[in-house]
Amino acid sequence: MPLALLALAVGAFGIGTTEFVMMGLLPEVADDLHISIPAAGHLVSAYALGVVIGAPLLAAATARMSRRTVLMSLMALFVTGNALSALAPDDGWLLAARFLSGLPHGAFFGVGAVVATNLVAPERKARSVSLMFLGLTVANVAGVPVATLMGQHLGWRATFLGVSVIGLVAIAALALLIPRDHAQAPAVGLRRELAALRSLPVWLALGTTVAGFGALFSAYSYITPMLTDSAGFADSSVTLLLALFGVGATAGNLLGGRLADRAMRPTLFAGLTSLVVVLALFPLLMTTAWGGALAVVLLGVAAFVTGSPLNLMVMEKASDGPSLASSANQAAFNMANAGGAWLGGLALTAGFGVTSPALAGAVLAALGLLVAGIAYTVDARRTAQPATRDRIVAAHRPRPAKAEAHH
Repeated sequence: MPLALLALAVGAFGIGTTEFVMMGLLPEVADDLHISIPAAGHLVSAYALGVVIGAPLLAAATARMSRRTVLMSLMALFVTGNALSALAPDDGWLLAARFLSGLPHGAFFGVGAVVATNLVAPERKARSVSLMFLGLTVANVAGVPVATLMGQHLGWRATFLGVSVIGLVAIAALALLIPRDHAQAPAVGLRRELAALRSLPVWLALGTTVAGFGALFSAYSYITPMLTDSAGFADSSVTLLLALFGVGATAGNLLGGRLADRAMRPTLFAGLTSLVVVLALFPLLMTTAWGGALAVVLLGVAAFVTGSPLNLMVMEKASDGPSLASSANQAAFNMANAGGAWLGGLALTAGFGVTSPALAGAVLAALGLLVAGIAYTVDARRTAQPATRDRIVAAHRPRPAKAEAHH
């Protein structure tokens, strides 16, 4: 695998850290800015909104630019947003800075996935995407816990300054390691990028992403009360258990990349099926401490096995304009975040029990499996149509007259 993938992974590590660290720093931020915890929670939503808006807009705006230059520019915007977060004098400023920090997120992963697949042989495309996203999963294992501890001991502003430094390192790595042949602007213009989004298979792939990862966030958004109220863990153990989720996600991400290179769609079906099973077992597993720890790891593995095949499928279905479609897939991931958390919250509010968000997630994963099945059927029919048309044309083509025999 080319060393350039390391540069993409460093950027992914910084983005993953800043995305999730705010959840652990909400009390510190709320106390320092004299706002309530629910008001501080809007900072998480502002980042997600930035991702959803920025992913397609920035990918479209940079469609004719060098992908190497685009990646460095997006990371510079990321550094600016985090630096402004560290300097925020009030909650309004911080809200705007978090939105700015989220803008480059989706486009970076979208364009980065296209660059990653172009750096390797066709049979290693899914693995290259998984190695880029390795930075995101490792951020959950190491980046977020370390950044949270930094914020608790040095102040939350120090955390965002530290993330800004990671962004600067990523810019340097991108400049040094991304090959010069990626310095040229891609031949695909904005019109072809937009045309690729009109494809039904692309939208079915995006729908699979929303449902599949919505299932993850339906459970993961409420994993803390499940672990403390049902599995019996102390509050102080939750950080370690969330790191275990990161370990499972890292393993699932690498496994999914390897398997998807051999058989992309079977890997996707297997991942979604395992996600249904794991989430359906949550009420049983969360009755004991060891079962709760196992559930957290299995959730990470099952969810992230689907990551690489979903990204690769979107790019393949939008092969005429992969950057915009791949970036839209990152927006779909964040829509899944918001939608899954909302659905899990409805289950809790309805009084179905502390583990009910996981069951709601199992329903979403089953829906994702259904959408993936529809996508497979659509692809099979589209593949069969040209073959059928060729047979009909051949059957009606006039046959050449037989030459008369000469005696």
